[in-house]
Amino acid sequence: SSYQTELARSLGPDIAVFMNLSPDHLERHGGMGGYFAAKSRLFTAGGPDRSIISIDDVEGQYLAAQLRETQGSGEPVICIASGRKLKGDGWSVFSRKGFLAEWRKGRQVAAIDLRGVRGLPGVHNHQNACAAYAVCRSIGLAPRSIEDHLRSYPGLPHRCQIVADKNGVLFVNDSKATNANAAEKALSAFKNIHWIAGGEPKSGGISGLASMFDRVKRAYLIGEAANGFAAQLGDTDHVISGELKLAVAEAAAAAKVGDVVLLSPACASFDQFSSFEDRGNAFVAAVQAL
Repeated sequence: SSYQTELARSLGPDIAVFMNLSPDHLERHGGMGGYFAAKSRLFTAGGPDRSIISIDDVEGQYLAAQLRETQGSGEPVICIASGRKLKGDGWSVFSRKGFLAEWRKGRQVAAIDLRGVRGLPGVHNHQNACAAYAVCRSIGLAPRSIEDHLRSYPGLPHRCQIVADKNGVLFVNDSKATNANAAEKALSAFKNIHWIAGGEPKSGGISGLASMFDRVKRAYLIGEAANGFAAQLGDTDHVISGELKLAVAEAAAAAKVGDVVLLSPACASFDQFSSFEDRGNAFVAAVQAL
């Protein structure tokens, strides 16, 4: 949590991981600069033995360069990326076209095919796999052992969690997607989506997700954000369901074989639930009751 790294008097992780930086908690940190400063304290003040840095965004590129300059060597940093091959003599782990690859000192030392791993759908989960793989390699685990465990990984609750497959329709709980950036990752992982979205709105709503709307067959809008989201969806088919239980029932009734019913709210949960976990559990219960 950026709240904890901002306030902690001492930080001393053995391994620290930086994944990304997207607008969130800005009222707490006074803007993106303050948010990045809070997150980067884990590295700059913590002094980890190994830093694993995603360099997909400029903030990660800056942090990796800063740490290498401070240490005087590239070895304390493992760079990770998704969607592209990383070049150079440093230690890197990247995913591209569904394959994870580890490179070190200018040569490939391992590769894993992630395409059939059901618990890791989407490019964002391949990035997560790269980070987890890099952590495991940092503590001396062998690539084959890591691969075996990735293949058996079921996924985490509330994070693109496949909770049911009913008559050829997947039901996916992504309640942890409390902002538009997180929801974008889930929308990009699936097609033919019946999208359940809404809750306590955040700044900007879902206007930044317009490029994803062609993946959505219909949206089912809940909570305080429902009317605002309806306006931002434009010509994308949508209904205002109001409550989650009704949205699940409506989506399940409309879905066909090969479709996905996806809860990825792009909102906080506090208008109707006590937490994103409570919201996700309510989704699972509604699916089980179908």
